[in-house]
Amino acid sequence: MIKEILEWFLCIIIALSLALLFRYFIATPTSVKHSSMFPTLQENQRLILNRTFRITGKKPKRGEIITFEAPSKTYSSKTDISQSNPIAIYDNKINGFLNKFIYYNLEITKTSYIKRVIALPGEHVKIENGKVYINENELEENYLSNNVITESNVFYDFIVPENYIFAMGDNRKSSSDCRDFGCIPIDKIEGIVAFRFWPFNLFGKVK
Repeated sequence: MIKEILEWFLCIIIALSLALLFRYFIATPTSVKHSSMFPTLQENQRLILNRTFRITGKKPKRGEIITFEAPSKTYSSKTDISQSNPIAIYDNKINGFLNKFIYYNLEITKTSYIKRVIALPGEHVKIENGKVYINENELEENYLSNNVITESNVFYDFIVPENYIFAMGDNRKSSSDCRDFGCIPIDKIEGIVAFRFWPFNLFGKVK
């Protein structure tokens, strides 16, 4: 009897471990909780995130929709930032093995954002006259609604540092993003949106 209980317990532990490994390194579901990516994504839609880049080391591409850990400071003012150092601040301290496991692996207590990759490491970003320019060339953004303008009073003329990316929401007026808090470290990216599975009539790849 005891042997059978131990065997069942071991099977459960192995199954949970495999599920966690799959969730962390391969894929996991998520839901859209805000309107910052409208009209591409709407609240309560459900997505599958691709996480294989954690194994392959593949870097994100411009135009991909990603989720990432929210910075500890989500808004900056002109007085406390520098265009020459446009990086987001991450200074939260997670102490203890259990707390770190819950935060980084189970992601229960973590706040995450979903945005679109706009600029890559080493690229010059300039936001002016309602447009986005990458290396002096206007960025074509067919995913935006008509008449959307892009503005920024904080980060608007800078070079994306190495190992960082610049991301924004498609719903520019209702999105707190890298314009407000700076570029995101690539190692803070949690997943790349692979496809939408709910609602069923919109099932498929998200562009």
